[in-house]
Amino acid sequence: MDWGTELWDQYDIIEKHTQSGLELVEKYVKFVKERTEIEQNYAKQLRNLSKKHNLKRSNKDEPECRLSSYQSFLDILNEMNDYAGQRELIAENMMMNICIDLTKYLQELKQERKTYLMEAKKAQQSLESTYKQLDNSKKRFEREWREAERAAQYAEKTDQDINATKADVEKAKQQAHMRAHVAEECKNDYAAQLQKYNKEQNQFYFNDMPLVFNKLQDLDERRIRKLAQGYILFSDTEKHVMPIIGKCLEGITKAGTNVNEKNDSMVVIEQNKSGFERPGDVEFEDFSQGINRTSSDSSLSTPKGPADLLGKNKGKNFWLFSKRSKLSSSTLPPFSNPPAPSPTNGPPSPKFGRDPLSYCLKEINKTVKPRISSFRTLKRSPTVTEDFAHLPPEQRRKRLQQKLEEISKELQKEVDQSEALGKMKDVYEKNPQMGDPASLASQMSQTSQNIERLRGELSKYETWLAEAGGRGDTVRHKVHTYNNNGAHDIHSPDGAHSDESTPDPSQAIYAEFDDDFEDEELTAPIGKCTAMYNFPGASEGTISMQEGEVLAVVEEDKGDGWTRVRRNNGDEGYVPTSYVTIALNK
Repeated sequence: MDWGTELWDQYDIIEKHTQSGLELVEKYVKFVKERTEIEQNYAKQLRNLSKKHNLKRSNKDEPECRLSSYQSFLDILNEMNDYAGQRELIAENMMMNICIDLTKYLQELKQERKTYLMEAKKAQQSLESTYKQLDNSKKRFEREWREAERAAQYAEKTDQDINATKADVEKAKQQAHMRAHVAEECKNDYAAQLQKYNKEQNQFYFNDMPLVFNKLQDLDERRIRKLAQGYILFSDTEKHVMPIIGKCLEGITKAGTNVNEKNDSMVVIEQNKSGFERPGDVEFEDFSQGINRTSSDSSLSTPKGPADLLGKNKGKNFWLFSKRSKLSSSTLPPFSNPPAPSPTNGPPSPKFGRDPLSYCLKEINKTVKPRISSFRTLKRSPTVTEDFAHLPPEQRRKRLQQKLEEISKELQKEVDQSEALGKMKDVYEKNPQMGDPASLASQMSQTSQNIERLRGELSKYETWLAEAGGRGDTVRHKVHTYNNNGAHDIHSPDGAHSDESTPDPSQAIYAEFDDDFEDEELTAPIGKCTAMYNFPGASEGTISMQEGEVLAVVEEDKGDGWTRVRRNNGDEGYVPTSYVTIALNK
């Protein structure tokens, strides 16, 4: 069934229906545009939210960065950022695949519909024009026929009139005959116009208009089919990103499962453990007892020494909270001057004054007070220093150890570069065509300066680490210092000095690195290389190779022109990078 057959007389209905269909497409395009705006605003708000709560991400030195709960929160923010990206992708795909495509197709349909309606209008105008001509010929035929009838009646009346002359009768007959002839011509013209109109009307209703209606029907069906595809794309666009969105949500779930409360507690302990001992009990000091009593274990007995007293009271100045309550004068006598004795007891002795206990406390106070004052300064106004003395002992040891490891890595890098430059210089000296040895002088000088500087820093931090009480597995480096005479002393972990000396400090540092790395396993190869030329490997640290020999690549060229390789038998060494073709593992 088609519109041309079933709706041949419903031109207005078809025109209205097709217009309504195009308006529906426009309405759907507007709906999708508003949906894309919502998605874009949603994605923008999600990105801003992630950025707002991710301000500390750049500062990786923050203590909480090592907590699994904090890392999981950062992972959630990252996943939300990726999720926002998928929402943006949905908006972009909807705009491209639905809005833009349907808008373009809608314009084509409008133009096509306009063409079909113009054809229908043209056919209608042609039929109306033919009908107008038919109506005109009909009216003319009617008018002329009436004129002919009147002329015939006048001729007959004149012929019967006895008073009319023969000339009048003849004239009347000729007029009647002429009118009859004109009426006959009008009749023939009317018949021809009628035949023409009937033919065009048949063509209009059975051919022209059904064809236009069928074209409009095809246009409307294509419009509906395209709109249905737009409906499907509305869903499929979001379905295509659902797997990635699902991964984002899985990432958020994984971030939650990665939280380890026990590990976070251990991290807090590791980051904040001071290393101080808990304060001991405050001893009772009985001022009512006699002064010259026999020695006992009470608090009034003469202390064994300042160190013993400090050891007993060194925890007194630890405070759990920043707001400290002022101690009463009764809690401070061991670290404050005692009250002056009464002058009635006689003149003071030259050494002990009037009170032997007072003298002992004064001596202890002189010894202990500077250390306590220094400790208070450290606690109340921590000033960041290069030796990390502002930190508690445990944290100081960790930071010094970390700094030593960083310097050691940097020093090892400089040493490797120095060795590589030396090998390159040897090669240049033996093979001048490969390069000028003098061109390496500035680089070698700079590298030597860097090595000396790093050695000085290494020795400095090792000394500080020894002072901080680093020992055992915590400190992997020996502590090297120089006395005023240039002799090289080695500090034991407990701070004692030995008389052993090492003539060359550099040898000691190399020995340290040998001790650190001698037990390490062989480095895993990162690729393979094939020798293009023979290489004798005469210089120290190099390895010989034959053309076509395949070797394992252990270390890439660091910019010095040498690549570290290894044979199957375990022999390692450097070869010129330009002598081999390298294929690294992917």
